[in-house]
Amino acid sequence: MSILSEGDHIRGSYRIERMIGEGAFAEVYRVQHRFLGRQAMKVFKDEVESLEDVERMLSEAVLLSKIGHPNVIRVFDADVLERKDGHFGFFTMEYVPGGSLDSYWRSYRNSLMPVKDAVEILQQVCAGIGLAHSENPPIVHRDIKPQNILIGYDGSGTRVRVGDFGLAKRVNPLTLLVSARGTLGFKPPESFENMDSPAADVWSLGTTLYLLLTDSFPYPELVDRDIAKGVTNLGKARPPSFYNAIVDEWLDSIVSKCLYLDPAARYPTAIDLGRDLIRWQNESDQEETSKRVFVESGSSKDILGSNKEMGKSGDAKIKASRALELAKQPGRLTEAADLLEEAITKLPDIRAQYEPLIRLWRRGICM
Repeated sequence: MSILSEGDHIRGSYRIERMIGEGAFAEVYRVQHRFLGRQAMKVFKDEVESLEDVERMLSEAVLLSKIGHPNVIRVFDADVLERKDGHFGFFTMEYVPGGSLDSYWRSYRNSLMPVKDAVEILQQVCAGIGLAHSENPPIVHRDIKPQNILIGYDGSGTRVRVGDFGLAKRVNPLTLLVSARGTLGFKPPESFENMDSPAADVWSLGTTLYLLLTDSFPYPELVDRDIAKGVTNLGKARPPSFYNAIVDEWLDSIVSKCLYLDPAARYPTAIDLGRDLIRWQNESDQEETSKRVFVESGSSKDILGSNKEMGKSGDAKIKASRALELAKQPGRLTEAADLLEEAITKLPDIRAQYEPLIRLWRRGICM
């Protein structure tokens, strides 16, 4: 049973609209703040029994509050709420209606994401993670993957935010290492030795980019690996161009540098990776890399498991129609933009048609 229900009022400021996600440790709700509008609220499942519990649960909110960047999710409030079952820690943050990169990637179904779009998304992720890596000592995210990257839109176009810093931690200032945590398929080989670093985040970024470009993992044997046995004798991964002919040699080399087995041979931080992605963007053939490549299998996106949240094309078109009607009503332009974001995330075929409209709505312009 969920901690909160639709219609609940929290601390006189928040009204619960609906649950939008759930993990092992927390539930996430879409809420309406009485003055500040729509937000997301993360509520931790464990009861609060001491001040130490509060500090542990809300450490993510504290960390996020110190990383102010357009590509990192913003935190607005953090506190403890009281329910009949006990006290629970929570914090509120930006609500991104477009959803996760996982859903955005899956929306392409039987085609690969355009190379240009994949690189743009990762470049923005690098900008956010790069700020964390630039801290002294650096902050390591430790769980970079499509489910923890959010895709939205603002007045200038696609805007990516990195979320879920629940496993993030500052490295030891002497060794520049931290204990390893995160999702196995996106973790480097050195995580077997319980070591994480900015270079480990770079591996996760490279794995994510490889997945977006190819619908494959660079090292499938790492996905279901046995922690007790570890992995040895890994060869060199096939370049992304093996699966996607639009990927050029330069981009192949960028991805490969993220995935060197030796951490010292990789990009040191997300900052360095981001610089090379920007250079590639500035000098590549944008028309060619905007093309969609269709794959033979319609189930290629199942590599990350099934996603029950993905709707049918008819659902997306209904949402888009509702958004157009809402936009005509005074004071509901933001709500209309949120709904249209949800629609185009589920159906990329309507993205080109509606993205310009979202940009206008995000600027407060209705035409």
